[in-house]
Amino acid sequence: MSRVAIIGTGFIGRAWAISFARAGHDVALWDQAPDAPTKARDYIAGLLPDLAANDLLNGHSQDAVLQRLRVTTEIDDALDGVAHIQENTPEKLDIKMKVFSMLDEKAPKDAIIASSTSALLPSAFTAHVEGRYRCLVVHPINPPYLVPAAELVPAPWTSPETVERTAALFRSIGQAPLMMKKEIDGFIMNRLQGALLEEAFRLVDDGYATVEDIDIGIRDGLALRWSFMGPFETIDLNAPSGIRDYVERYEGIYSGLWPSTQRRAEWGGPVLDQIERDRRERVPAEKLKERQEWRDRRLMALIAHKREASRKIGS
Repeated sequence: MSRVAIIGTGFIGRAWAISFARAGHDVALWDQAPDAPTKARDYIAGLLPDLAANDLLNGHSQDAVLQRLRVTTEIDDALDGVAHIQENTPEKLDIKMKVFSMLDEKAPKDAIIASSTSALLPSAFTAHVEGRYRCLVVHPINPPYLVPAAELVPAPWTSPETVERTAALFRSIGQAPLMMKKEIDGFIMNRLQGALLEEAFRLVDDGYATVEDIDIGIRDGLALRWSFMGPFETIDLNAPSGIRDYVERYEGIYSGLWPSTQRRAEWGGPVLDQIERDRRERVPAEKLKERQEWRDRRLMALIAHKREASRKIGS
């Protein structure tokens, strides 16, 4: 197993650390804030019992996973001998540019440098880097130790070898890489999620449905299928003769809806008051952390179930 460096050990960094460590990699934790790596390791230690209870440590013991996490305050030590670097610093362009310059200068020349950014195009912060061919985005759907999909986004100068090596590494640790052919604002996931959120806000803003109606439609409707197959497979199976049959039958319905989807609801406008009020009635602000922990435990149970179903039924 190779060595991996986690640069930035906040919410995303510590989540990536779990994914790599339970796959058998030695993981160095480094952060600009000297006490952050220790806090991250302590946080991970608190999660391991729940992951173990759901058989989500790949057969490793909690102690074995924890021992693979090494805290360091020295960047040179963190990068020593690494094959992969996962950067998780703040979503600010100037910071990313400085960090990537530093990482490219100090890291082994064959190490891949990946950013977890969810908003910045890789070309924006790697153009000036000498080793820009080995730089790309690997954006997780958080938390990656529970949600396997990860977006691999190359800059125009990222080498095909870098993309292939990265995809192979992430498959080996249990992630499901989405290998984008080229960069675009929002990548894949935020564009898909954004389209759904735009319609959700619009339906509430225009008085067609309540917040809970929308959540029911996804939670108890579309998401049941989407939890194990995507939208293209869904429609391929929803017509007797497959996807062409579906398009011939139903494209007219969707093209008829298109004009009414061309108006944005202002997310921060009056509709936000209604949505926030409805959500706080269901989950008071002081209960959000508790509900987040509930979400993660449900995700653990779902992943465990999907793995078992895949073994019995196939994927």
